[in-house]
Amino acid sequence: MINYDGRVFRPISNTENGETSDETVFLYRQVGNILTSAYSGGRIRQGHLIGLVDEQGRIDMRYHQVNDRGELMTGICRSTPEVLPNGKIRLHESWEWTSGDRSKGSSVLEEQ
Repeated sequence: MINYDGRVFRPISNTENGETSDETVFLYRQVGNILTSAYSGGRIRQGHLIGLVDEQGRIDMRYHQVNDRGELMTGICRSTPEVLPNGKIRLHESWEWTSGDRSKGSSVLEEQ
């Protein structure tokens, strides 16, 4: 299992219906297989996520955030890790809003 504790991630790509950008910073914390993160930056005033990490390092998570328009947004996300040659992690994410228009999207986060 990958241990994400203390790792910092930033999005390097996102679909247009997403709210995160390269200005959004995620600080991951992990205890056992439980992952949490507080994040903010760009269009996100404040956000939190909680998820479960499986033996292959994949993350099944739920998130909520307040955007720059003062809206509370919620969603689900599944992340698949890729370990880069330099040892850092890239996360390939498939997500869906559970609020708003309930649209789906994809993003890629990279460890800083």
